[in-house]
Amino acid sequence: MSPSRIAKEAARIGLSLIALTDHNSALNCPAFAEACRKEGIVALFGIEVTTIEEIHVLALFPTVEQALELGTQIARSLPKVPYDPERHGDQVYVNESEEILGEVDTYLGVGTHFSLDGLLSVVQSMGGLFIPSHIDRPVNSLLSQLGRIPELPYSALEVTRWPPPVDMKSQVFVTNSDAHIPELIGTRYTIFEGDSPSFESLRNALQEGMVIPSLSAIDAG
Repeated sequence: MSPSRIAKEAARIGLSLIALTDHNSALNCPAFAEACRKEGIVALFGIEVTTIEEIHVLALFPTVEQALELGTQIARSLPKVPYDPERHGDQVYVNESEEILGEVDTYLGVGTHFSLDGLLSVVQSMGGLFIPSHIDRPVNSLLSQLGRIPELPYSALEVTRWPPPVDMKSQVFVTNSDAHIPELIGTRYTIFEGDSPSFESLRNALQEGMVIPSLSAIDAG
């Protein structure tokens, strides 16, 4: 799942706008930008942040610099849990040639010190999109951790099944592949109309509720 492999697979299956959201880190976003440029795909940059409540949230930005800025704040807020490669797997960041530039020495799979509403304030003050991840999963979701969906100004809510588990007519729902292996890239996606595949077009579509989760790819169970 190097940035170049992700971009190549996305181009092969015809996606036009994709995001890289490593857990609690944005260090692979620079290589991702170059990989998407080479493949002719528009890139979004972000992080899948784990809040202090152990909720996963997507923070998405139009630029690498914004993602790295949030990444710096996230790194400062992480508990200093030692990284064990045998237990935790790779935590490397690479360049566009897939050469390893370094390895994060603090374990990234833990909750940060950011609360849900605190993180929302930070992301939205930076102009980013704030999308709680897979709210219908039994772990690391709004429903699993809180048992409810707090009334907050989310950019959208991500689901993995249709219909959504809650009837919230004021909310916009999206679906993403949340791929951790190449074969899952594009198995779920969201359709929206806009002048171009871009951050601005996506944000406008979300604000207007003009998005369509890929129902054919969602488990309708």
